[in-house]
Amino acid sequence: MSNPYQQGQPVGGPPAGQDPGQTMGIVGLILAFVFAPAGLIVSHIAKKQSREAGFDNGLAKAGFIIGLILTILWVLYILVIIIIGIAAAASSGM
Repeated sequence: MSNPYQQGQPVGGPPAGQDPGQTMGIVGLILAFVFAPAGLIVSHIAKKQSREAGFDNGLAKAGFIIGLILTILWVLYILVIIIIGIAAAASSGM
């Protein structure tokens, strides 16, 4: 027999309380533009915290995606610079 005074989450309604990953999601999104690898990590943590609490954290998702893309572009840029440096050194006869 169920207790009519028992409080719980309404069926199909939003989760009660505040999203525990909301602030970290905002920080992760900002960090994704400032220092992409840190934004990627913080956004991932925020997304995980929100998911475990039953929330969908759009800012953390955006920070994760932007951080991932910018990190990949940053790594590719570094690799291109290294390859150009090696090619320049080889062509100059070093």
